[in-house]
Amino acid sequence: MKHIKINRESIRHRLSLIDAIRGAAIIGVVIFHIVWDLEFAGFISGVAFHTIWLTFGKILAGTFMLLVGVSLVLAHHEKFKKTGFLKRLLILSIAAAMITIVTWYAFPGTFIYFGILHAIAVASVIGVFFLKVPYPVTFIAGIIVLALPFFVSATAFDTRWFAWIGFSERPPQSNDFVPIFPWIGLTLIGIAITLLMKEKFNLVELLGRYNSISYITKLGWFGQHSLIIYLLHQPILLAIILPVSHLKLS
Repeated sequence: MKHIKINRESIRHRLSLIDAIRGAAIIGVVIFHIVWDLEFAGFISGVAFHTIWLTFGKILAGTFMLLVGVSLVLAHHEKFKKTGFLKRLLILSIAAAMITIVTWYAFPGTFIYFGILHAIAVASVIGVFFLKVPYPVTFIAGIIVLALPFFVSATAFDTRWFAWIGFSERPPQSNDFVPIFPWIGLTLIGIAITLLMKEKFNLVELLGRYNSISYITKLGWFGQHSLIIYLLHQPILLAIILPVSHLKLS
């Protein structure tokens, strides 16, 4: 077998395969929103809200939520890095607040009051408390969080103040809605699976082997910059698509 040289310094800082999965997901988000914007502008009809397309969007959201758990274990399981964690949490919280403010101004009836960034921020906080919990317990907790909204709901949760928890019968409309229940269940499952893999294998070294694969590292670039891509892609897309739609109508 050909010997693969592993740069342990690069492994410690980035794992290209994880970045690549995140990169593929953010590219999927851009594609998802291109279709949404084209329908919003009147270029197409019946695609953005088709069940298949909405399912694609949920798969993308689920991927991000699962990766929150994976990344938490890889970054903090051996030693919790408080400064780095709080810095990332602050950035996520500010970004989530920006999304709420901007969408409230642009789409007041369907603004994002608890979207994917809000969910990632909360999942990061909750996930930290499971890093030292035995992985079978965390996995079971994740399954419970995933399943509970199918059995528990109440109209008391139907306002924006409480719908984000995930037990509403009819949550207020939003352009992006990722409530704690069930979505953070995927984060807990991600933690459990990664802890299991770390126990059974030399997971970091195994994943590090992908750091030298060109297309993985290139795709990983998008994953490393997924937050900035998420924040900027919609304003750029709308700035292009909406003026073109006005020209079409004129």
